[in-house]
Amino acid sequence: MSWRATLPCTRAQAEGLPDADDHFGAVPPVLVADEPDPAQPDAWLLHAYFDHEPTADDLAALARLGSGPATIEQLGEDDWVTMSQSGLQPIRAGRFFVHTPTHAPDGAAINFEIDASLAFGTGQHATTAGCLEALDRLERDGRRFTNIADIGTGTGLLAFAAMALWPNARCIATDIDPISIDVTLDNARINHVAIGHAPGELLLAVADGMDHPMLATRAPFDLIIANILAGPLIELAPAFAASATQGANVVLAGLLDTQADAVITAYQAEGMTVSERGNGEWPVLTLESAN
Repeated sequence: MSWRATLPCTRAQAEGLPDADDHFGAVPPVLVADEPDPAQPDAWLLHAYFDHEPTADDLAALARLGSGPATIEQLGEDDWVTMSQSGLQPIRAGRFFVHTPTHAPDGAAINFEIDASLAFGTGQHATTAGCLEALDRLERDGRRFTNIADIGTGTGLLAFAAMALWPNARCIATDIDPISIDVTLDNARINHVAIGHAPGELLLAVADGMDHPMLATRAPFDLIIANILAGPLIELAPAFAASATQGANVVLAGLLDTQADAVITAYQAEGMTVSERGNGEWPVLTLESAN
């Protein structure tokens, strides 16, 4: 039998989910967060899938991760990891097809298998899918990149997509969360992404923004991708501008439409121009450096 405990949480809590092993007993749950209503961007749900009936200690640990009481359901005989994946349908974005292990790939698309239980950024959220579409458009418009940085990589998905579109480029993916880098390494193996320093290979690092020796050594970049939050995007504007080549593209996401003007202003102050503003509640901004 398997059980699911569901409780409300904020987007910040969802993005900051810790490793379940650090907070639960010998058999930790699988943690999955989703956004049930895009019209309420801060009203998320946290789901914990257990292979046993949750104990009082389990529920107490879970309560510290969310912002309300949990409801508990008994799900039946299915494996709880499979159950956690099965509700997430594949995502099509541009020429990409992102799916969990429980769904088959699409032979006519560029496929990525991303385990939704591992980290944030599976393609389910509009920001991730929007970034995939923005990268797809850049390649279709004839842009060619040789040195790429994915800042705040999450699961590694956007770095993988960029490498699929520009297979001879060098790419570095970083995240402030060491768990995300471990997850990206696992996902790279699953998706046959080569790890290393050479063209066509992905370099990984734990970094706070652009503050890492490997980023400094690799700069300047002709493509920077950052799907994080509006506040950090604004703070990183000077560092991104300083790390960009002349004519580089910078793809920014994780901001609400109401935050777009503030983000754009910060990058225009660094000499960047907006080539695509995006649309909808979660726009993806594509900018060009004039350095």
